[in-house]
Amino acid sequence: MSTSKSTRPTSSRSGSTQSRQIARKAAQTSADAKLHTDYEKSEQTFNYSSSVDLNVSNGDSNVPSSTISAYLQKMQRSQLIQPFGCLIAVDEQSFTVLGYSENASEMLDLTPHAVPNIEQKDALRIGADARTLFRSSSAAALQKATNFGEVSLLNPVLVHCRSSGKPFYAIIHRIAVGFVIDLEPVNPADVPITAAGALKSYKLAAKAISRLQSLPSGNIPLLCDILAREVRELTGYDRVMVYKFHEDEHGEVLSECKKSDLEPYLGLHYPATDIPQASRFLFLKNKVRMICDCSAAPVKVIQDEKLGQPLSFCGSTLRAPHGCHAQYMVNMGSVASLVMSVTVNDDDDEMETEKGKGRKLWGLVVCHHTRSRFIPFPLRYACEFLVQVFGIQLNKEVELGVQMREKHILRTQTMLCDMLLRDAPVGIVTQSPNVMDLVKCDGAALFYKNKFWLLGTTPTEAEIRDIVRWLIEYHDGTTGLSTDSLMEAGYPGASSIRNEVCGMAAININSEDFLFWFRSQTAKEIKWGGAKHDPVDNDDGRKLHPRSSFKAFLEVVKWRSVPWEDVEMDAIHSLQLILRESLQSGAVNDVRTIVTVPMGVDSKVQGMEELCTVTNEMVRLIETASVPIFAVDSSGNVNGWNSKAAELTGLDVQQAIGKPLAHLVEANSVEVVTNMLNLSLRGEEEKNIEIRLKSFGDQANYGPVILVVNACCSRDIQENVIGVCFVGQDLTRQKMVMDKYTRMQGDYVTIVQNPSDLIPPIFMIDDSGRCSEWNDSMQKLTGLKRDEAIDKILAGEVFGLHKFGCRIKDEDTLTKLRILLNGVIAGQDGEKVLFGFFDRQGKHVDALLSATKRMDAEGKITGVLCFLHVTQPDLQHALQLQGMSEYASANSLQELTYIRQEIKNPLNGIMFTRSLMEASELSKEHQQLIKSSTLCQEQLAMILSDANLESVEECYLEMNILEFSLGEALEAVMIQGRPLCEERQLQFIQDLPVEVSSMYLYGDNLRLQQILSNFLINTIRFTPASKDSSVFFTVIPRKQRIGNGVYVVHLEFRIAHSAPGIPEALIQEMFHHSQGVSREGLGLYISQKLVNIMKGTVQYLREPQTSSFIVFVEFPLARQIEPR
Repeated sequence: MSTSKSTRPTSSRSGSTQSRQIARKAAQTSADAKLHTDYEKSEQTFNYSSSVDLNVSNGDSNVPSSTISAYLQKMQRSQLIQPFGCLIAVDEQSFTVLGYSENASEMLDLTPHAVPNIEQKDALRIGADARTLFRSSSAAALQKATNFGEVSLLNPVLVHCRSSGKPFYAIIHRIAVGFVIDLEPVNPADVPITAAGALKSYKLAAKAISRLQSLPSGNIPLLCDILAREVRELTGYDRVMVYKFHEDEHGEVLSECKKSDLEPYLGLHYPATDIPQASRFLFLKNKVRMICDCSAAPVKVIQDEKLGQPLSFCGSTLRAPHGCHAQYMVNMGSVASLVMSVTVNDDDDEMETEKGKGRKLWGLVVCHHTRSRFIPFPLRYACEFLVQVFGIQLNKEVELGVQMREKHILRTQTMLCDMLLRDAPVGIVTQSPNVMDLVKCDGAALFYKNKFWLLGTTPTEAEIRDIVRWLIEYHDGTTGLSTDSLMEAGYPGASSIRNEVCGMAAININSEDFLFWFRSQTAKEIKWGGAKHDPVDNDDGRKLHPRSSFKAFLEVVKWRSVPWEDVEMDAIHSLQLILRESLQSGAVNDVRTIVTVPMGVDSKVQGMEELCTVTNEMVRLIETASVPIFAVDSSGNVNGWNSKAAELTGLDVQQAIGKPLAHLVEANSVEVVTNMLNLSLRGEEEKNIEIRLKSFGDQANYGPVILVVNACCSRDIQENVIGVCFVGQDLTRQKMVMDKYTRMQGDYVTIVQNPSDLIPPIFMIDDSGRCSEWNDSMQKLTGLKRDEAIDKILAGEVFGLHKFGCRIKDEDTLTKLRILLNGVIAGQDGEKVLFGFFDRQGKHVDALLSATKRMDAEGKITGVLCFLHVTQPDLQHALQLQGMSEYASANSLQELTYIRQEIKNPLNGIMFTRSLMEASELSKEHQQLIKSSTLCQEQLAMILSDANLESVEECYLEMNILEFSLGEALEAVMIQGRPLCEERQLQFIQDLPVEVSSMYLYGDNLRLQQILSNFLINTIRFTPASKDSSVFFTVIPRKQRIGNGVYVVHLEFRIAHSAPGIPEALIQEMFHHSQGVSREGLGLYISQKLVNIMKGTVQYLREPQTSSFIVFVEFPLARQIEPR
């Protein structure tokens, strides 16, 4: 179901894109929960199409938070797994069993078949040491793997059960209380799969990757087709589809590769509820999802009763499908599936960290099979790697598509401007091209001076007049409106015109005149062959089936058009500014284009005056343009030269006028310019031609000015060409960067391939992990020739555990090498690591390995450059010091872990005492105090569980999104600050509006408490201790409607205190992390990072008498109760 709204002013792009996305997803999650509940309550009589349509109609209805919580709990913590493997959950510190699946004993051969063995019988139980279930080498491998920060990089770990030696792939992922270990059985014939087998999978993926990368650019459908075919060849599934998620969250099958006897799904559109938001979140966490047999009975997981909540299976490969999804698969004849997520750069993410832009879910690669099917983990990993490369290629194509659309819009705007000069504003609807060529639409209309000009599919003149009245009455304070649903925008007459138009973009060119673009409903553009089905299939609309999904989607979009893109709205807004500018100075005489008067002497004089006005306005617009514009007469001499052209070239207007243009361009551009002039004088206008202008004066030192220009013919009143106008775009900087990059690349290659002994051992890999450079020093050091290393996978073939290439000592070394290379390719800064291997003569070589990322001219990572620093005595000493430092760091970490564990013990006691108090009869005041105490305890427990501060520092920490009371959260913050205020004898003044206590928001309340309490405590700590000193805490809420029944609350928190305020050094530490940071500075730094993760801002304002922390954040509004 698509409940998202797309109604906004046309004045600019929205500054709250992230908030709208969160609000839309929150509303969508509510709809998902409602639909899932409806299915479970009435499975036998469930009508999918009508249920989706009903949820659309009631999109603003409240779904109880308990229903949503239960739904999310079932999706993420269902306590059920698929039976093709077994699961064990272990404690992070002690490795004791916290939970296990009921089939674990049988799969691990722990179930006695003859006389029971006591040791065997009790091996798997809650609290047992999980390492005793496996052979000693396997237990050690598991223990080492869990000691790595990013444990998923080491998956799979090959282990053997203790009793029978049966091999398993252990796939480990971290959860809040420890680790979940998925165990998938391995065919004994395939045991070497972590070495040769994984290498084979990488090779298979590498061939497919090379085929993807060899495709021509600008063809996303072809890219999707090749991906679907390659994945089907790799996996052998009956059907492989590439899904895309559109802006309104609905999905579309873009590509399909299938068996010939299967029904086609290519072109299928389905509502957003088909793939719920909770599932999409899980696809971002676990990028590959396999269901071996949707009809197989799931296996229950038994867990320690002391755990506060069910174990999370978000990252588990074994997580069982929920009933609704399993039934959908059965109805469409699919038994097994494999789904992989496709992610691209999130251009709406305004915050860009050092790790790069955030990622968003673009779509899915979905594989279906009509029989049960199991794909081993290494092959799944190879497919995941292939899809990641597809995501990189796709990102390039998306960016290229945006650039092409922007160029098209720029060309159209240029032509429309030319029309406006001749006949403003009517020319843009009466001539060709017209306003319909500016953006994709089905119709357009101009309402000017109480007259109409209609193009394409539009409402009638009377209906447009009614729309104008509605805009003036309800949107008078804006410059226009854009919406993909006039019904949801609140237009009363939407239902009467929906057969013609659903979406509209409107701009006012003055107080009473408007320009419109219209779009028809989305359903008119949708075609799917599978929608033609047997009319006797009476149950088609009720089943969970692609046909009913398509029918439901058509119901969803019957009131909706294709959304307006930001680039389209920017183009419309630019045209609005041009229109207003062109009409403003001629406001008195602007009737010239629509009023006809007798052509007497007075009218001729009036015409001359109007012509002068238009000419002067045109000259002013050209002169102040932000791009270089120059013109020549029919002889090729310059007769126009705007200020931007003068600025770029250093040649002022007086010097340029009258000179032949051929004398102002570089020698290699003379022929190009001459040819353009000749063609233009014949009426043939060329576009996007590169020329180089000479530079003069102070600009001469910077070399020629490189422009890409469009030629536009200048005509007289008889339409004879009398000159040419050139509109250019300055590409000098881009060309300089590219030339510098090319020169650097040449120098780079020369240095690397130099045979001198002074050049250290250097090798490189591309972004797929294959060796692309192996210099002379590496050949001497390893004994491995260049042609033996090039195009081989570095971690596995060049350096590996086998005899080919250079053998390394153990699997740990290979794992560390993979982690280093993968991290650098992902954008992380590489660190020096100790690396040892045996050369071709069997001699062991110790070295320090340095890895840095290689980037192309656009700044994109293309591979890794590696240096080997061969060990010398002074280097040995450095390594010894590094080892001592690492040992000391490990001891400190152990001490910190001990302290955290010891704090948890009394905290558990406090929480238990609080639970006893809650069970007793308390007054409302005492209940409120208990609630505040609970929130403080939960905040403390959360902080103690923050084991990975890197996720905060790098801004990829996941917030816990739930419904919370803003008033209760702020009261918990106040309680933390009052004791210190009383101790320091300070006045604590709080100013909270009444509506704050009635607001329930979606977000992470504990992180908000952590942020505000930290700023409050530091404010109190650095306030002079005096009864005359005060600390002020205020909050200013502002509620904004962003759709039908969807609101965002903007919150401004101010925490003020008396001068002199917090020391400047601490404020610097809040924004700039360093090694010697103070305790208070670290707390402020983490709080500032948490604000960034929440898409908010924080500043510290110093004034003569007071200083203040000012925090801006925003949350979607869940509900608001009436204040008492």
